[in-house]
Amino acid sequence: MPERILIAEDDPRQAEIVRRYLQAAGWDPVVVTDGRAAITAVRQRMPDLLVLDVLMPEIDGRDVCRVLRVDHDLPILMLTARSSADDRVQGLELGADDYLTKPYDPRELVARVRSLLRRAAARPPAETGLRVGALTVDTAGHTVKINDTTISCTRGEFAILAVLAAEPGRVFSRRQLVERISGLDRNATDRGIDMHVSNLRRKLDPGFLVTVHGVGYKLVDGALG
Repeated sequence: MPERILIAEDDPRQAEIVRRYLQAAGWDPVVVTDGRAAITAVRQRMPDLLVLDVLMPEIDGRDVCRVLRVDHDLPILMLTARSSADDRVQGLELGADDYLTKPYDPRELVARVRSLLRRAAARPPAETGLRVGALTVDTAGHTVKINDTTISCTRGEFAILAVLAAEPGRVFSRRQLVERISGLDRNATDRGIDMHVSNLRRKLDPGFLVTVHGVGYKLVDGALG
């Protein structure tokens, strides 16, 4: 079965060129034209790789990358018209696996896609269950459990838990949490973060979510709190 490749590109001509080259290489490409549609398509279609333009309507490519990296590990090849080192570094720091500057030769894009797919196939399966004591945040199944009890969470609450559980003990400021879940949750504001944390404290055992006054929040083993 050919690998599924999602192309997020708002320029119809450019998107069609990329689609044709990827299809000719034997893959199954699908095109979306804005950032919000890209996030939805990744969650619904579970593609094997994302070709992601930086400058797009609704949500730009950088925010798409930031949102998807909360709970997805698919390879991301970012496309941009900007060639500065700062732009490339920023894209890679947000979680992109490779970076291609426009204008580019479609044959180079195909080669980079092939390389990313080969690397993805060679690495061991990602651990999707983030565990902090008795708490498990399963980013693949989108579930939260304490021991064997499932905890019902909203999308925003789950996004915050996924960020905190990935680095237990690290303190995240409200602003850092807003940046991590921006585009994923409409309440991604400082006040919205406080609301989600308050709701999570009512759902989780006492001691998991710790407030570091004047700094932010961290997730710890509730049994040790």
